[in-house]
Amino acid sequence: MKRITLKNGVKIYNFSSFGELIDYAVQEKKILVALNAEKITHATAHTKALCEHNIAYSDGVGAVMALRKKGYDAMKIPGCELWLEIIRRLMPEGKTFYLIGGTTDVINATVSKLTHQFPGINIVNHRNGYIKNDQERQSLLDDIAAKKPDVVFVAMGSPLQEILMGEMQTRHQAIYQGLGGSFDVYTGHAKRAPKWWIDHNIEFLYRLIQEPSRFKRQLFLFKFIYMLSMGKL
Repeated sequence: MKRITLKNGVKIYNFSSFGELIDYAVQEKKILVALNAEKITHATAHTKALCEHNIAYSDGVGAVMALRKKGYDAMKIPGCELWLEIIRRLMPEGKTFYLIGGTTDVINATVSKLTHQFPGINIVNHRNGYIKNDQERQSLLDDIAAKKPDVVFVAMGSPLQEILMGEMQTRHQAIYQGLGGSFDVYTGHAKRAPKWWIDHNIEFLYRLIQEPSRFKRQLFLFKFIYMLSMGKL
Protein backbone atom coordinates (compact mmCIF):
# COMPACT_ATOMS: atom_id res chain seq x y z
CA MET A 1 0.00 0.00 0.00
CA LYS A 2 1.48 3.31 -1.10
CA ARG A 3 0.25 6.89 -1.09
CA ILE A 4 0.67 8.69 -4.41
CA THR A 5 0.45 12.42 -5.07
CA LEU A 6 -1.00 13.35 -8.47
CA LYS A 7 0.41 16.40 -10.25
CA ASN A 8 -2.67 18.45 -9.39
CA GLY A 9 -2.00 17.85 -5.69
CA VAL A 10 -4.57 15.13 -4.99
CA LYS A 11 -3.20 12.36 -2.76
CA ILE A 12 -4.53 8.84 -3.14
CA TYR A 13 -3.70 5.49 -1.58
CA ASN A 14 -3.08 2.58 -3.92
CA PHE A 15 -4.60 -0.39 -2.09
CA SER A 16 -4.12 -3.88 -3.49
CA SER A 17 -7.37 -5.28 -2.07
CA PHE A 18 -10.53 -4.48 -0.14
CA GLY A 19 -8.98 -6.21 2.87
CA GLU A 20 -5.87 -4.03 2.85
CA LEU A 21 -8.01 -0.88 2.76
CA ILE A 22 -10.28 -2.08 5.58
CA ASP A 23 -7.33 -3.07 7.77
CA TYR A 24 -5.81 0.38 7.30
CA ALA A 25 -9.15 2.09 7.99
CA VAL A 26 -9.52 0.16 11.26
CA GLN A 27 -6.03 1.25 12.24
CA GLU A 28 -6.38 4.92 11.31
CA LYS A 29 -10.09 5.61 11.98
CA LYS A 30 -10.50 8.36 9.39
CA ILE A 31 -12.83 9.38 6.56
CA LEU A 32 -12.75 7.15 3.48
CA VAL A 33 -12.75 9.46 0.46
CA ALA A 34 -13.93 7.90 -2.80
CA LEU A 35 -12.01 9.34 -5.76
CA ASN A 36 -13.11 9.21 -9.38
CA ALA A 37 -12.38 11.18 -12.55
CA GLU A 38 -14.85 13.93 -11.66
CA LYS A 39 -13.44 14.60 -8.21
CA ILE A 40 -9.87 14.53 -9.52
CA THR A 41 -10.68 16.90 -12.40
CA HIS A 42 -12.55 19.38 -10.22
CA ALA A 43 -10.24 19.08 -7.21
CA THR A 44 -10.34 22.16 -4.99
CA ALA A 45 -8.27 23.18 -1.99
CA HIS A 46 -10.94 21.54 0.18
CA THR A 47 -10.79 18.28 -1.82
CA LYS A 48 -7.01 18.17 -1.58
CA ALA A 49 -7.06 18.85 2.16
CA LEU A 50 -9.69 16.14 2.64
CA CYS A 51 -7.48 13.63 0.82
CA GLU A 52 -4.38 14.86 2.66
CA HIS A 53 -5.80 14.23 6.13
CA ASN A 54 -7.88 11.13 5.40
CA ILE A 55 -7.90 7.96 3.30
CA ALA A 56 -8.58 8.60 -0.39
CA TYR A 57 -9.00 5.47 -2.51
CA SER A 58 -9.68 4.61 -6.17
CA ASP A 59 -13.47 4.34 -6.25
CA GLY A 60 -13.74 4.93 -10.03
CA VAL A 61 -11.90 3.89 -13.16
CA GLY A 62 -10.61 7.46 -13.59
CA ALA A 63 -8.61 7.21 -10.36
CA VAL A 64 -7.29 3.83 -11.49
CA MET A 65 -6.23 5.29 -14.84
CA ALA A 66 -4.41 8.15 -13.11
CA LEU A 67 -2.48 5.71 -10.91
CA ARG A 68 -1.64 3.39 -13.80
CA LYS A 69 -0.41 6.36 -15.84
CA LYS A 70 2.14 6.87 -13.07
CA GLY A 71 3.21 3.23 -13.31
CA TYR A 72 1.26 1.66 -10.46
CA ASP A 73 -0.74 -1.56 -10.68
CA ALA A 74 -3.97 -0.06 -9.35
CA MET A 75 -7.34 -1.68 -8.73
CA LYS A 76 -10.83 -0.19 -8.52
CA ILE A 77 -12.56 -0.41 -5.13
CA PRO A 78 -16.17 0.74 -5.62
CA GLY A 79 -17.56 2.40 -2.51
CA CYS A 80 -20.98 0.81 -3.15
CA GLU A 81 -19.29 -2.58 -2.60
CA LEU A 82 -16.77 -1.52 0.03
CA TRP A 83 -19.32 -0.55 2.70
CA LEU A 84 -20.90 -4.00 2.64
CA GLU A 85 -17.48 -5.62 2.83
CA ILE A 86 -16.68 -3.44 5.85
CA ILE A 87 -19.82 -4.75 7.56
CA ARG A 88 -19.00 -8.32 6.55
CA ARG A 89 -15.51 -8.04 7.99
CA LEU A 90 -16.18 -6.04 11.16
CA MET A 91 -19.62 -7.21 12.32
CA PRO A 92 -18.31 -10.56 13.68
CA GLU A 93 -15.85 -8.57 15.79
CA GLY A 94 -18.75 -6.83 17.51
CA LYS A 95 -18.23 -3.46 15.82
CA THR A 96 -21.16 -1.03 15.85
CA PHE A 97 -22.66 0.92 12.95
CA TYR A 98 -24.52 4.20 12.43
CA LEU A 99 -26.32 5.00 9.16
CA ILE A 100 -27.29 8.41 7.77
CA GLY A 101 -28.79 9.19 4.38
CA GLY A 102 -31.57 8.81 1.85
CA THR A 103 -35.24 9.43 2.44
CA THR A 104 -36.95 8.02 5.51
CA ASP A 105 -38.31 5.13 3.41
CA VAL A 106 -34.88 4.37 1.95
CA ILE A 107 -32.99 4.42 5.24
CA ASN A 108 -35.64 2.25 6.93
CA ALA A 109 -35.50 -0.21 4.04
CA THR A 110 -31.69 -0.21 4.24
CA VAL A 111 -31.69 -1.05 7.93
CA SER A 112 -34.34 -3.75 7.41
CA LYS A 113 -32.37 -5.39 4.61
CA LEU A 114 -29.09 -5.22 6.54
CA THR A 115 -30.62 -6.94 9.57
CA HIS A 116 -31.75 -9.79 7.30
CA GLN A 117 -28.48 -10.02 5.38
CA PHE A 118 -26.30 -9.72 8.49
CA PRO A 119 -28.17 -11.29 11.43
CA GLY A 120 -26.92 -9.81 14.68
CA ILE A 121 -25.61 -6.57 13.17
CA ASN A 122 -25.49 -3.83 15.79
CA ILE A 123 -26.87 -0.63 14.24
CA VAL A 124 -26.84 1.83 17.13
CA ASN A 125 -28.96 4.39 15.28
CA HIS A 126 -29.99 5.67 11.87
CA ARG A 127 -31.71 8.66 10.28
CA ASN A 128 -32.54 10.13 6.88
CA GLY A 129 -30.17 12.46 5.05
CA TYR A 130 -32.35 15.57 5.17
CA ILE A 131 -31.05 17.73 7.99
CA LYS A 132 -33.40 20.69 8.09
CA ASN A 133 -31.73 23.07 10.55
CA ASP A 134 -28.85 23.66 12.95
CA GLN A 135 -30.78 22.07 15.80
CA GLU A 136 -31.14 18.78 13.93
CA ARG A 137 -27.48 18.92 12.94
CA GLN A 138 -26.36 19.52 16.52
CA SER A 139 -28.64 16.73 17.74
CA LEU A 140 -27.00 14.34 15.27
CA LEU A 141 -23.49 15.36 16.32
CA ASP A 142 -24.43 14.90 19.99
CA ASP A 143 -25.89 11.46 19.25
CA ILE A 144 -22.75 10.35 17.43
CA ALA A 145 -20.64 11.49 20.38
CA ALA A 146 -22.93 9.68 22.83
CA LYS A 147 -23.32 6.38 20.97
CA LYS A 148 -19.68 6.19 19.78
CA PRO A 149 -20.20 3.92 16.75
CA ASP A 150 -17.18 2.18 15.26
CA VAL A 151 -18.33 2.85 11.68
CA VAL A 152 -20.51 5.62 10.29
CA PHE A 153 -21.96 5.46 6.75
CA VAL A 154 -23.21 8.74 5.29
CA ALA A 155 -25.16 8.62 2.01
CA MET A 156 -25.86 12.24 1.12
CA GLY A 157 -23.72 12.99 -1.94
CA SER A 158 -20.66 15.25 -2.23
CA PRO A 159 -19.70 17.66 -0.79
CA LEU A 160 -22.48 17.58 1.86
CA GLN A 161 -21.50 14.17 3.17
CA GLU A 162 -17.81 15.08 3.43
CA ILE A 163 -18.60 18.30 5.33
CA LEU A 164 -20.85 16.43 7.75
CA MET A 165 -18.35 13.61 8.26
CA GLY A 166 -15.66 16.17 9.02
CA GLU A 167 -17.87 17.71 11.71
CA MET A 168 -18.69 14.32 13.22
CA GLN A 169 -15.04 13.33 13.20
CA THR A 170 -14.23 16.25 15.50
CA ARG A 171 -16.74 14.89 18.03
CA HIS A 172 -15.96 11.18 17.73
CA GLN A 173 -13.15 9.31 16.01
CA ALA A 174 -14.39 6.41 13.90
CA ILE A 175 -14.33 5.01 10.39
CA TYR A 176 -16.49 7.28 8.21
CA GLN A 177 -17.49 6.46 4.66
CA GLY A 178 -19.45 8.63 2.24
CA LEU A 179 -21.77 6.58 0.06
CA GLY A 180 -23.63 8.94 -2.26
CA GLY A 181 -26.63 7.00 -3.58
CA SER A 182 -25.54 3.55 -2.37
CA PHE A 183 -28.52 3.10 -0.03
CA ASP A 184 -30.84 3.68 -2.99
CA VAL A 185 -29.00 1.05 -5.03
CA TYR A 186 -28.89 -1.40 -2.12
CA THR A 187 -32.65 -1.19 -1.56
CA GLY A 188 -33.62 -1.25 -5.23
CA HIS A 189 -34.73 2.38 -5.40
CA ALA A 190 -32.00 2.96 -8.00
CA LYS A 191 -30.34 0.54 -10.40
CA ARG A 192 -26.61 0.00 -10.73
CA ALA A 193 -25.16 -0.91 -14.11
CA PRO A 194 -25.18 -4.64 -15.00
CA LYS A 195 -21.97 -6.59 -14.39
CA TRP A 196 -20.83 -6.45 -18.04
CA TRP A 197 -20.78 -2.64 -18.00
CA ILE A 198 -18.96 -2.60 -14.66
CA ASP A 199 -16.37 -5.17 -15.78
CA HIS A 200 -15.63 -3.11 -18.93
CA ASN A 201 -15.25 0.12 -16.94
CA ILE A 202 -18.11 1.91 -18.70
CA GLU A 203 -20.53 2.11 -15.78
CA PHE A 204 -20.62 5.89 -16.29
CA LEU A 205 -21.96 5.36 -19.84
CA TYR A 206 -24.77 3.14 -18.57
CA ARG A 207 -25.78 5.82 -16.07
CA LEU A 208 -25.71 8.42 -18.83
CA ILE A 209 -28.02 6.31 -21.00
CA GLN A 210 -30.38 5.85 -18.05
CA GLU A 211 -30.19 9.55 -17.11
CA PRO A 212 -29.53 11.69 -20.23
CA SER A 213 -29.82 14.80 -18.04
CA ARG A 214 -26.36 13.90 -16.70
CA PHE A 215 -24.79 14.77 -20.09
CA LYS A 216 -23.54 18.24 -19.11
CA ARG A 217 -22.11 16.86 -15.90
CA GLN A 218 -20.20 14.21 -17.88
CA LEU A 219 -18.42 16.81 -20.02
CA PHE A 220 -15.67 16.88 -17.40
CA LEU A 221 -14.49 13.54 -18.83
CA PHE A 222 -13.01 15.33 -21.85
CA LYS A 223 -10.99 17.55 -19.53
CA PHE A 224 -9.90 14.56 -17.46
CA ILE A 225 -8.72 12.66 -20.55
CA TYR A 226 -6.85 15.76 -21.74
CA MET A 227 -5.16 16.21 -18.37
CA LEU A 228 -4.24 12.54 -18.26
CA SER A 229 -2.87 12.40 -21.81
CA MET A 230 -0.86 15.62 -21.36
CA GLY A 231 0.76 14.36 -18.18
CA LYS A 232 -1.00 16.87 -15.94
CA LEU A 233 -1.99 14.15 -13.47
